[in-house]
Amino acid sequence: MDVREIVAELERYLGPDAAALSLPPAAFTSPELWERERERVFGRSWVLVAHVDELAEPGAYVALSVAGEPVVVVRGEDGVLRGLSTVCRHRLMPVVEEGSGRTDVFTCPYHLWRYGLDGRLVGATHMKRNPAFDPSACRLPGFAVEEWQGFVFVNLDASAEPLAPHLRRIGEDLVNYRLPELTQVAGWTEEWHCNWKVAVENAHENYHVMGFHPETLQPTTPGGAETRVRADSPWADSMRVRYAAPLEPVVLDLTEEERAHLYGFFVFPSGSLAASGDMVVWLSLIPSSLDRTLVRGGVLMPTAMVEHQDRDTVRKEAEAYAAMINAEDRRGLEAVQRGAASRFGERGHLSPKEPGVLLFYRSLARALCREDADYPGEL
Repeated sequence: MDVREIVAELERYLGPDAAALSLPPAAFTSPELWERERERVFGRSWVLVAHVDELAEPGAYVALSVAGEPVVVVRGEDGVLRGLSTVCRHRLMPVVEEGSGRTDVFTCPYHLWRYGLDGRLVGATHMKRNPAFDPSACRLPGFAVEEWQGFVFVNLDASAEPLAPHLRRIGEDLVNYRLPELTQVAGWTEEWHCNWKVAVENAHENYHVMGFHPETLQPTTPGGAETRVRADSPWADSMRVRYAAPLEPVVLDLTEEERAHLYGFFVFPSGSLAASGDMVVWLSLIPSSLDRTLVRGGVLMPTAMVEHQDRDTVRKEAEAYAAMINAEDRRGLEAVQRGAASRFGERGHLSPKEPGVLLFYRSLARALCREDADYPGEL
């Protein structure tokens, strides 16, 4: 199946009577589709990259690849968050390795050119004798950055429209979770060997927990539980899954409905939040290549819940539990990626427990085919 055929099949999801079918296997393996996604999805979408606690101090940064584009988000000395390309303007060397840390200046390890936290060139060795070189005109390209309720997003389109208006309903749904007051107690960065869509469609349904998570998640959020989804805008949708038994939060004052459900929220293309009792987990599934996905996430809790506990113990316990869940997903999704390469792989019929997967497909089709397409409400 060539890329034109894949795109034609994707566009069918935008029809009023779209069949509940999975993506063509070629959608997970096509280099040509991947190049379209780099341009039309990740070249112009808001990508969740961090929680603000990771970028609290001046000079704090997170560097990563967004669909193969080297990016760093950094807190300036003026307190402003900025998104910058990490590619040196001299000979293309990234000025900072992927990861997180703190610095006063970005120094290219190749020829030691130095850039300020705002992207301006502040030093270039042995360049004064080149009359054609104007250091004042040399700076790292910038990207759009937006902080929403403690979550940091970057958009490779520096003139992108604001994200916050599209997240209004999500903010209303999460008001009792007091997102701005939560603190990140644990975080992780992993690389999974699968196409980003394999990971994202998995995050859009709870149906898989009976297979991937039989002992960890199935007892509390059964795969067959009542599931409702809602599309709020072209950028955002949500999922509500009934618990086997209501939770009893310790700190947050939640409604009976909130205690009875896991609330999942998704920001296209790759970000998600899961609100569960006194805890909110964020996850971003960011492709670095066709079959490699960066998995960044963290666990947030009310400050009052952890202020009298040993923070290192809380961190280790949260990271250990997250690592167990992630390992179950990773093992399964990497197997799905291998299956997508099979000559005998074909599209399958989706379960009624997977309406969120169809919402994701519609968002993907809208980005790749018809940006003016309408989006559904509650399903």
